[in-house]
Amino acid sequence: MKHFLITVAGVLVGLCLFAVLTPFVLLGVLAGASRPTPTPGRTVLTLDLRGGLTDQPTPNPLAFLSGRGQSVLSIEQTLRRAETDERVKGLFVRLPESGMAPAAADELRLAFKDFRAHGKFITVHSQGLYAEGVVTSTYELAAASGDVWMQPGAPFQVTGLANEDLFFKRAFDRFGVVADYQQRYEFKNAVNPYLYDDYTPAHRTAELSWMGSVYDTAVAAAAADRGKPAPAFKALIEAGPYGAEEAMAKGLIDHVGQTKEAEAAVLAQAGDGAKFTDISDYAARRGGGLGPKIAVISAEGAIMTGRGGESNPLGGEQVIRSDDVAKAFYDAIDDHDVKAIVFRLSSPGGSDTASEQILAAVRAARAKGKPVVVSMGTYGASGGYWVSSDATEIVAEPSTLTGSIGVFGGKFVVGPALAKWGVDMRGLSVGGAFADMGAAGQPMTPGQRAAFSAWMDRIYNGFVARVAQGRRLPPARVAEIARGRVWTGVQAKSLGLVDELGGFYDAVARAKALAGISGDAQLQAFGAGSSPFEALQRALGGQSHSLAGLDLTAEPELRALLETARDARLRAQGATVLAPSPFR
Repeated sequence: MKHFLITVAGVLVGLCLFAVLTPFVLLGVLAGASRPTPTPGRTVLTLDLRGGLTDQPTPNPLAFLSGRGQSVLSIEQTLRRAETDERVKGLFVRLPESGMAPAAADELRLAFKDFRAHGKFITVHSQGLYAEGVVTSTYELAAASGDVWMQPGAPFQVTGLANEDLFFKRAFDRFGVVADYQQRYEFKNAVNPYLYDDYTPAHRTAELSWMGSVYDTAVAAAAADRGKPAPAFKALIEAGPYGAEEAMAKGLIDHVGQTKEAEAAVLAQAGDGAKFTDISDYAARRGGGLGPKIAVISAEGAIMTGRGGESNPLGGEQVIRSDDVAKAFYDAIDDHDVKAIVFRLSSPGGSDTASEQILAAVRAARAKGKPVVVSMGTYGASGGYWVSSDATEIVAEPSTLTGSIGVFGGKFVVGPALAKWGVDMRGLSVGGAFADMGAAGQPMTPGQRAAFSAWMDRIYNGFVARVAQGRRLPPARVAEIARGRVWTGVQAKSLGLVDELGGFYDAVARAKALAGISGDAQLQAFGAGSSPFEALQRALGGQSHSLAGLDLTAEPELRALLETARDARLRAQGATVLAPSPFR
């Protein structure tokens, strides 16, 4: 017993030391990682895209633990700085084997072309392009480099674009789960997988429309950058797949060789004594901006109320918290040196009330005479479009998914399904008839359903009215192109939902023009992320919302039903204006 108590005491002391010392150890690691190393006289930047990308730098200081340290914006901004650095001769890129977010490829393509226009070279190396995800967008980015290498024998499977959706209706029917949801309107298909067992005509039309637009954009860009006529180039890639050697023979890539061979060729091109420098190390050397100030406010993820960034700092997705973004706008409004605001946004939507809070801050900035230009990343849809609707101008990538002007809401009814397994869901309520509308144990009553339907109508009609006002379009026209339908940036521009196609620096140029700024401008980020201590506190002491304490390993069907019940409770946070997310 004595030895047992000593062991327990030792474990407790160890845990306490871990909790106390870990923040300081991590701070030391972060400090060491951020200490820049000298740049060689001749250097080639290296960029490895195989680990995935976020749209924006994450505010989470522990993001490196989950492998999510690179962002489209940080790469673009670093290349913009490197293009005028005489020591930097070129860029060597390792491509992912699968697809990448189309708008990210659009944005980095512009950065690559600008980098090359300043006399720098870019070489990319691929260990194969597989028909998984939007691989046409990966090839679009490769083509922009001007020098494409592929490993011997690797597959070149750039043959088209496919997307799959899982439909749960028949499984729900089998186990007695009811998806009691309403949509405004037929194109608002975020919850279609719970309501149907196949694509509805509207769902099919919308998906084929954006897929076709994304595919055509990628093929046209790659054809232009490879110097080929678009129709013939499209027919060529669709006749695949090819091996690396055949792809080179057909002019789709430039060289076949191992990574080491490509690296040797790159260093030889850069000149005697050239060395590689990781783009993250180079980015640590920050230069100051000159000229009038433009505020940059960045937001990525689902839009929710409150404060706090990521729900899980050790690997959770980024979340847009409306208090944080609104505060950043008001701080920029109060800064007399800020002449304009660029709002970089990548969001499929979220809570309507959180979106409205951010939109109010956008309007406040405009009321103070500060133009607001939205720069859309991968998404600017649903709630993401709500917050953009009254900006001075909107700039989107050709493949950005935007629009989705619509709303959905409802609940999963899992009480009858759980009852089959001996789990009885009971509820109590006091007050009006609407009080237990969200209860997962029973369907809505006719009265609750009517009241809920009226609420959905109010949100949808308000959304349409905001877009009509902000975009200066007749409400009838907005109602015609809304109905929850997702559009690409190319399509949205033709409909009047965005003003210009382009990337972040195109938005900066528009902000400068609207503010009357000539010459250089200083870009200053507004909005702070979590400190390392706050992130650790959330990681080690956060509350769990899972249904814990039950051994369900022997009953996977019951476990799935309980997880559905958990998800129903989490949905009560209010993701009413959310678009589908096909690139996750």
